Amino acid sequence: MKILVTGAHGFVGKNLCATLKNIADGKDKSHNIDSNITVFEYDIDTDPSLLDGFCRECDFVFHLAGVNRPQNNDEFMQGNFGFTSTLLENLKKYNNTCPVMISSSIQAALENPYGLSKKAGEDLIFQYGKESGVRVLVYRLPNVFGKWCRPNYNSAVATFCNNVANDLPITVNDRSVLMTLVYIDDVVDELVAALKGCENRDGDFCKIPVEHKITLGEIVDLIYSFKEQPENLLMPEIPLGSFEKKLYSTYLSYLPKEKVSFPLKMNVDDRGSFTELLKTQKCGQFSVNISNPGITKGQHWHNTKWEFFIVVSGRGLIQQRKIGTDEVLEFFVSGDKIEAVHMLPGYTHNIINLSENEDLVTVMWANESFDPNKPDTFFEKV
Repeated sequence: MKILVTGAHGFVGKNLCATLKNIADGKDKSHNIDSNITVFEYDIDTDPSLLDGFCRECDFVFHLAGVNRPQNNDEFMQGNFGFTSTLLENLKKYNNTCPVMISSSIQAALENPYGLSKKAGEDLIFQYGKESGVRVLVYRLPNVFGKWCRPNYNSAVATFCNNVANDLPITVNDRSVLMTLVYIDDVVDELVAALKGCENRDGDFCKIPVEHKITLGEIVDLIYSFKEQPENLLMPEIPLGSFEKKLYSTYLSYLPKEKVSFPLKMNVDDRGSFTELLKTQKCGQFSVNISNPGITKGQHWHNTKWEFFIVVSGRGLIQQRKIGTDEVLEFFVSGDKIEAVHMLPGYTHNIINLSENEDLVTVMWANESFDPNKPDTFFEKV
């Protein structure tokens, strides 16, 4: 299948082309689509003479090209209606009746220069479909966010993420403004579904099935909480498919090089070190413990808290004893055979480095973050 993508170097086009290329290369098999794909990329910097050949050969058109921020309003109609007309005339010239998808905007329902130009492009596509019998797919997209979106252009989310990540100021005139947003991966998934003839329709229009409604103030608060994560190690709630998960991925894509890595506080003494890695609001915390050769750590128990100890390097012995009894449970552990060992509530426990010259490195997970006001940790030797 030969696919023409106009606006291929724009935000949506770049993400779509990357997915189509992954499918063609056999790297992405999640869409259950034939990998025999050739992508014709067309954008403002493409040799215009190539459009003729692309329109002659293509089997599907993703028409994503458009004008968002022209120097004068006349360019709206020229870019959003004029080029659409040129594209359709080229298809007609070769009697190419392949399906045509066009990215419009919810602003097409508004009486402003941008909206009027998008509405004109929609009408042209619908008329083309009626006259030629071609399957046309018109998507009125709300605000789209995600990686590779140009900040300080036409996306508040991109601007907020970029500026907060780079310690630049942002302006929010009204925190209560309700935004309707779609995530770029959901958009691309829908467009690939459309390629297979499985688009989601709502009357005459097609739509992205997953939308998120959230206020500007909530978006800004979330982004600032992401910025604080390297300092407090607290990972915000990011349920599967949630807006928070998608926004966090978007925010990370704008981090400057100097913030891609960040230091962690190592608590060091003559026994080794203990470093908190990550905390969550509902799923506990992760840490890494390094024990020097011959050192025993732990020797305490918890009423309710439980943990996993996972030795990833070195050789050690984990011992546990139920409070009030004499029986000791022993687990020999090694980085050569990684396994997780439960630290049982009501059992005092330790971990011993059995090596005379090698550190013992243990990844630890506790079901709750440490609370110094209620540590639930009581010293007692095993």
